[in-house]
Amino acid sequence: MGREVIVSAAYPMQPGASIGAMLHGIDHIAIATDDPDAAAQELELRLGLAASGGGRHEGLGTRNRLIWLADGSYLELIGLEDAEGARSWHMGTATVDALAAGGGLAAYALDDRPLEADVNTLRGYGSQIGDPVHGSRIRPDGEIVEWWTAVPPRIGPNGLPFLIEHAMNGAEWGTDALAERAAYVHPLGSPVVLVRLDLRATAPADSAAEHARQLGMAFQSVAEAAVCSVGRHVIRLLQPPELGRSVVITLGADAEPRVVDTLGVRFVVERVERLHAEDAEPGLGDSGVQGS
Repeated sequence: MGREVIVSAAYPMQPGASIGAMLHGIDHIAIATDDPDAAAQELELRLGLAASGGGRHEGLGTRNRLIWLADGSYLELIGLEDAEGARSWHMGTATVDALAAGGGLAAYALDDRPLEADVNTLRGYGSQIGDPVHGSRIRPDGEIVEWWTAVPPRIGPNGLPFLIEHAMNGAEWGTDALAERAAYVHPLGSPVVLVRLDLRATAPADSAAEHARQLGMAFQSVAEAAVCSVGRHVIRLLQPPELGRSVVITLGADAEPRVVDTLGVRFVVERVERLHAEDAEPGLGDSGVQGS
């Protein structure tokens, strides 16, 4: 079956000229949990992933644990310290809402640099994305980690990703930190990369058009799915019959394949032999839509 590019009429740019060409990939996937420390232990025990970062969002009512991946992305296990205070910012609100629904995916972010210029470009084509906003987190060692985010009108499992640009320095985002992350061997016996994020969408084509309208992302229609390559990662929007779980995170590692359902998410580990971060650059793959 042919692949039709889904581009919103409100976003007249051709896919090659869209902001999607400037996105570096999925930055992180945030999973809401009542207890980030317990969730980290769960993923290490059942999946073989180790959390080695995190801290408090000072004054914003949330805290997290981070699982660094070799390709530069990461999984965020985010919980609440103050639900009322958390409502003051987008990820806090997403976390409150996700926990009210039983936990699981709160939101996810795309790595976008330079953020401010891209936001201006998107607005020039009618996007309602918000201004870049500064954020920070205090690590247990006292170091302040900083970033800037731009948020579309609606984020979350049934919404859109937001855009983020990190301050590329320090113990988490400096050159040495990124090199250590790329070489880190998780307890499952290998570095681990993010391969794909599958999300349930009742109407994939409509959802893809909204991604194009607000974020300039060009999806392709493949069978009953909408598929988008973002940097080295793939995002698929699938109808409920094709996606048994609402969220499936596929990882790559030089380890035994495994499937684990926990924290409201299905985690799939696919074998990638002799894994190096620069080797893990998936495209659309075979684009087969399989039940998960």
